[in-house]
Amino acid sequence: MITIVLFEDNKSLRQSLLAYFGSTEGLFIAGAYEDANEAVAKIRRHRPDVVLMDIQMPGLSGIEAMQHILGAFPETKVLIHTVFEDEHRIFSALCAGASGYVLKSPDPDDVLQAIRDVYNGGAHMSPTIAAKALRMFQNQFVQTQPTYVNLTDREHEVLTCMVKGLSYKMIADACAISYHTVHYHIKHIYEKLHVNSAPEAVAKAITQKLI
Repeated sequence: MITIVLFEDNKSLRQSLLAYFGSTEGLFIAGAYEDANEAVAKIRRHRPDVVLMDIQMPGLSGIEAMQHILGAFPETKVLIHTVFEDEHRIFSALCAGASGYVLKSPDPDDVLQAIRDVYNGGAHMSPTIAAKALRMFQNQFVQTQPTYVNLTDREHEVLTCMVKGLSYKMIADACAISYHTVHYHIKHIYEKLHVNSAPEAVAKAITQKLI
């Protein structure tokens, strides 16, 4: 059971997500709030596995609230859920510790998949966000000399899918392996590349010509 706390100031969207998640097996909505003020106290009360966080809300912004939450409960996964896709907000959210960045969509399945991905240790990003994050990290992790990395054929295949911006589920389908096997391979890819996140792994794959 994945326990979720939702911070969303749009009442209509908040109610729609509550109705959808409330009827989804394996999810429990512990709380839903119109602002992120007193976010730490709310997280302390509910102890969720995943926080679905809007960015622009009355009072405390979603990124500020996330920083407070992760400062008090670093194990909590915070998934940014927003209409904003500018590089400044993406960079700020990722640097502040977001486990994922998903754009608001008419299809709630997109959000559901993102929640499951971050709960299982992934770093979910909408495809357009992944592309922008890649460009940002490419500019920051440029290597003058390539480093040899001994990836297995399967790890190379998974890393190629990551560069394309595929989610864990999509990688599993593309490679004909299980979701948990994808997680296993990505863990080893991180270790071999000496990185801690999907954007870093993708940037290193591109700049060092690993794919």
